Amino acid sequence: MVTYSEQLHPWCIIRVLSENQHQIVARFRRQNEAAAYLQVLHNSAKTANFLLVFEAQGLQKLPDA
Repeated sequence: MVTYSEQLHPWCIIRVLSENQHQIVARFRRQNEAAAYLQVLHNSAKTANFLLVFEAQGLQKLPDA
């Protein structure tokens, strides 16, 4: 179930840990804010893989990367 706070912040930055594991790093209301933070993460953690996704209500599947 998606919480009200998660509904208000649908843009997620996800760290890909392995093929079947991921971790939500941060949530944002606006796509441009999430993209800016993603750029900071890429610059500070060059070896980690991050994805920017829009999490629609109830959607839990990651996009193919």
